[in-house]
Amino acid sequence: MSQMRSILFLQGVCSPFFVRLAAALEADGHRVFKVNFNAGDWLYWGDRTAWNYRGAMADLPDFLDQKYREFGITDQILFGDCRPVHRPAVAQAKACGIRTHVFEEGYFRPYWVTLEREGVNRHSLLPRDPEWFMDVGKNLPDYGNGQSFRSPFRIRAAHDVAYHMAGFWNPAFFPRYRTHATVNAAMEYAGYARRLPSLRFHAPRDNALVEDLIRAGTPFFVLPLQLGSDAQIREHSRFEDMAAVMEFVMASFARHAPTEARLVIKNHPLDTGLVNYPKIIRVLSSRFDLADRVDYLETGNLDDLLLHARGTVTVNSTVGALSLGFNCPTVALSDPIYSMPGLTFQGPLDDFWRGRALPDADLFRCFRKTVIHTTQVNGGFYCRDGIALAVQASRRVLASQRSPFEELL
Repeated sequence: MSQMRSILFLQGVCSPFFVRLAAALEADGHRVFKVNFNAGDWLYWGDRTAWNYRGAMADLPDFLDQKYREFGITDQILFGDCRPVHRPAVAQAKACGIRTHVFEEGYFRPYWVTLEREGVNRHSLLPRDPEWFMDVGKNLPDYGNGQSFRSPFRIRAAHDVAYHMAGFWNPAFFPRYRTHATVNAAMEYAGYARRLPSLRFHAPRDNALVEDLIRAGTPFFVLPLQLGSDAQIREHSRFEDMAAVMEFVMASFARHAPTEARLVIKNHPLDTGLVNYPKIIRVLSSRFDLADRVDYLETGNLDDLLLHARGTVTVNSTVGALSLGFNCPTVALSDPIYSMPGLTFQGPLDDFWRGRALPDADLFRCFRKTVIHTTQVNGGFYCRDGIALAVQASRRVLASQRSPFEELL
């Protein structure tokens, strides 16, 4: 049974999602508060009342503690638990007995977003126990892909530009704010301006390469690249960036993969193009004597690749879960929520190339149903229909005394 909550919003995604969620929670009778950390937060919160935090990060726990006590905060909501402004907030809330609700991009995209208590990804409370997933998952409904909606990239891009253009005012109004991003927005946009228009020229070549590999029956493995700026790489893995990942994987592939096998490296669709991956691959291919065994794709049909690959190597990408869904042997180089016996290969990468079992299809089915039931809400962060769906589904989860995961326990 739900009760009225006093909810503190911290930093959100670059979109109207948080302000619309706040309005819905207020309509349900909850008290809502907000801390803005930069001008983008300020812009998207609109004319609603908020506290503008301009202090040092070292002083943030004391600031939050004072607000928690003065306003009887019971819950806090944030996007991304690894942001510098959120790390102390998560720790302070835990010390004060306040529930933290973390939003993040979905584990099963594109029609789901993640909503977990206390942490996401490597910080998730979900166990890594295949028997638990088999036990609880068999009694849960199959949610499929959820209700679909159109979310054009241009809408996401427009929100991102508006948020970061507001940052022009940060030196005046939020002088101590430091972004979690590894490069500034202007550099990212310049990279997108170069890369995105060129993708239409890469697509025919990339699709032809995929078709040739499949038609010829060539054994190949897939390495999907992740965004080097993502917390999944910076905070949840031992690698500094994707260049280090490629070096590690290609060195192992050269030493241990069958000589007839190829390695297909596919770029992330939202990569900014600031890193010259083709050049890095050429250098590494020469170093490891792989010049004729590595293919690089800027685009290409990922589903076709995974359906026909001998295996997928990932750090902790959501592509790993997609690969398992296609019954493709998968090895994770970090600790994503799907890394467990029966799903991913549990040995060292050197052994993966020559001996790997198929994922347990029944276990994956139970895993997927359980993860969606406990951590996913149908909807999106950027387009109107996606936001409306996510708000409607989230308000029930946020108001409940126990999370869906706790209900299963």
